Amino acid sequence: MAIDDTDEFGLSSSDEADLLNIEAIGSSNGKRKNEDVDVYDPKRVRVEPASAAGLAIANKILKERFGMNGFRLKQEPAIGRLLDGGSSVVVFPTGGGKSLCYQVPALCFRYVDEQQGIRQGPAESGITLVVSPLIALMKDQVDALKRRGISAAVMDSTKTKEEHLQTVDAMRNGTLDLLYCAPERLNNEGFVSSMANVKGGVRLLAIDEAHCISEWGHAFRPDYLKVARFAKEIEAERVVCLTATATPHVAEDVCKAFDIPQSGLFRTTTFRSNLHLHAQAFETKKESYPKLRMFLKSFPGSTIIYVTLQKQAEELAEQLRSHKFKARHFHAGMKTEEKMACQDDFMSSDNLIIVATIAFGMGIDKANIRNVIHYDIPRSLEGYSQEIGRAGRDGLESRCMLYLCAEDYHIRESFARGELPSKASVANLLKEVFSTKPTPAPESHIQGNLYQQSKQYDIKVNTLNNIYAQLELRFRLLRATTPKYTKYTFKRLRPFDWDKSTAGKAVQNHAKLAKTVYTIDVDAAATTSGLSRHNIVRKLNDWHESSIIDLQSSGVVNIYRVEKNWPPAPEEQQRIVDDLYKDLEFREQQALQRMHEVTALVTGESCFAYSLAKHFGDALPDGAVECGQCTWCEKHKAVEKIEPPSRGWDSAAFFKILEAVPDRDDPRYLARIAFGITSPRVTQARLSGHKIFGSMEDQDFMTLLNAFTKVCEK
Repeated sequence: MAIDDTDEFGLSSSDEADLLNIEAIGSSNGKRKNEDVDVYDPKRVRVEPASAAGLAIANKILKERFGMNGFRLKQEPAIGRLLDGGSSVVVFPTGGGKSLCYQVPALCFRYVDEQQGIRQGPAESGITLVVSPLIALMKDQVDALKRRGISAAVMDSTKTKEEHLQTVDAMRNGTLDLLYCAPERLNNEGFVSSMANVKGGVRLLAIDEAHCISEWGHAFRPDYLKVARFAKEIEAERVVCLTATATPHVAEDVCKAFDIPQSGLFRTTTFRSNLHLHAQAFETKKESYPKLRMFLKSFPGSTIIYVTLQKQAEELAEQLRSHKFKARHFHAGMKTEEKMACQDDFMSSDNLIIVATIAFGMGIDKANIRNVIHYDIPRSLEGYSQEIGRAGRDGLESRCMLYLCAEDYHIRESFARGELPSKASVANLLKEVFSTKPTPAPESHIQGNLYQQSKQYDIKVNTLNNIYAQLELRFRLLRATTPKYTKYTFKRLRPFDWDKSTAGKAVQNHAKLAKTVYTIDVDAAATTSGLSRHNIVRKLNDWHESSIIDLQSSGVVNIYRVEKNWPPAPEEQQRIVDDLYKDLEFREQQALQRMHEVTALVTGESCFAYSLAKHFGDALPDGAVECGQCTWCEKHKAVEKIEPPSRGWDSAAFFKILEAVPDRDDPRYLARIAFGITSPRVTQARLSGHKIFGSMEDQDFMTLLNAFTKVCEK
């Protein structure tokens, strides 16, 4: 089944052509012009306080460049702290204007510098670097900034060589105000070096979706753990971390990562008085569907209906259209042009219903969304809060409905259980990693093909990334560097034998033709010609961009520099396996707990808005304990908690699984098949379409795991 559980972050793969070292952006000696630059330390900022003068400039820029008459929420004090040289953590609700908290300061720095006489010339004004996992949103923001005459760019793998060089020139010339990039780019050593030497320095490092830093957060991303280290390496003057969903524990984690005191935390209330929070419980989807239709007829207007599965988005949209509703579906599996058309229709319509996975909504700046409906159980209270926050940004009355259905629990538990591999899988993976011999010094690199390791050890790629990140950050054994592709193929569009350059000859000598497609061993071409791998890749991409060849690259291999004596001692290796697995087990329990927190919110005997605010360390206005307009406040009767129907142990189904799957090396693999959880090994064995797959989904997962464990031990 196609699941969009991580589609809110549209990740792009690292493109080796794009990851070639950017030519020195800084001065020729690799040092910044201002020699008194301190290493990044939020307690020791080198700029003088901007105070009232800086805020006056900020308000002027807000009006002239963004067309707004004044700041709202706590934008002004957060921006003021940044202009004073301090770092901030900004926790505003969805649609609360977080982006302005770095976009306005980015434009202020030139004026503040001129007032203080700190720098001379535009090339010394530095840049604001924005790290965000939302590729589509970054591009949308850059386009919007450019329309306002603001110099901004995205550094990603979709850029042509010309676009890439234009961005580099803009940084070199001091004409670029904001540069956006994904967190994965921080593994690119060339990029890190360039940012450390950019003229004028990185004045502000903005980290969007900063809750991804926290291991307690609902969307923890290993690459985000590296941002704090990156901030020190590039000597960023100040940092602003932004998120819409941070519990007190998560906010504390983010502050701690960047050594930001509580005075630098700017949090506003999550409560929105114009949102009516409602919930209903049902045994089956069949029961809830008539209620959904009735709701949509009663409350017309622009509506988002969130579901979990891609197929479900398509089917529900079709059902609604059959009942004369204007509805479309949206999910990550659609083509880009289809998704863009869907978003455009939604933005221009006042009555379109979008049935979508969580892939939809990030960056949708539509003020008049009247309804947000969760047709499935949200993945967490943080996700629920973020998604309902897209309704009623115009301040008008809007409704948020959650349909609690017993059928949904299985899908949510599958997500939680699906990320945890068996301990034997983790041990075998690390055995391979630790037995890998590094390349000769001084490089001392090892490499890992995460795609192959995922299949070989039955570990999902997200979990593999987490394991490698822990080896890097927690155990300090490795350091991720620029990844590379292992396979390059191309079709010839025009002759290239005229290219007599050393790199051109190397490609011609090593390119092997099979029918209409050439394959080239880039490493062999580099070794034979005496050129670097980068030179060969650069030549291939030059030909591709000149329409001489149609180039395809695949097989990303991650490269890691060994940081300590290698390999670790046997007893240390075992300790690492034990510690890593405990961490993975804890994450599984966290995911299960988040599902239960959502259920508890709507089935508890208290106001929905009050309970949600309490979860985020917040409160209702004037100390109120009821909003007066949620399901609890209207009825003072708890929504019934619906449990999935259970049945006795199905021995017949159990033995059919054992009969169909002869493997006895991993009980978790067998339990996943029984429960209906996909994994790399399940997919490789083509069992997800077998009748035994999910045949025991109504059983307790741990009971299944224990039963299969006994069989495997025999």
